[in-house]
Amino acid sequence: MQRYKDHAQGSVHEKANDSMRAYVLMLPWASERKQPMKPEETIDFHIRWAWHRIARLYNNAASQYGGSMAIGQILLNIAPEGTPSTKLGPKMGMEARSLTRTLKTMEDEGLIKRVGDESDGRLVRVMLTAKGKKMRDVSRETVIKFNERVQAEIPAKDLLHFRQVMDKLNELLERKELLT
Repeated sequence: MQRYKDHAQGSVHEKANDSMRAYVLMLPWASERKQPMKPEETIDFHIRWAWHRIARLYNNAASQYGGSMAIGQILLNIAPEGTPSTKLGPKMGMEARSLTRTLKTMEDEGLIKRVGDESDGRLVRVMLTAKGKKMRDVSRETVIKFNERVQAEIPAKDLLHFRQVMDKLNELLERKELLT
């Protein structure tokens, strides 16, 4: 991978390899744009690139304990009193099929148990076992360590700006009108 300096931002990014650079994107709604858009010029390229690296980092850390990033994310989203399984997917942005498969794996590993709700017989709560609580603590510490290190390297005002931009992007995505 070749590296280049983004002079406008003053940060260093890895540039896409030759096969990736060959891919160009013309925005149909941006008729004033005369040149093709390179992947590294798109917003989603940088989000996807960073997310894949973060996911790999978390998966490597979780694998030392026999887990994965998905398992850690679920562990962190289960409330002490248990969480209805129907609430977990939307809370984490996870597909029902993937969630069901991961919950089954977690149950087989002894990290969670499913308990019927006493007040509503139709509801099943996902509860952490003692082993699940220990792994949740490891997951929490991993996330905290990652965030502390990022916050130590990136000024607070830049992180605030990043969050504002991501909030705006999420608002745009909620409207589902970006591609129409």
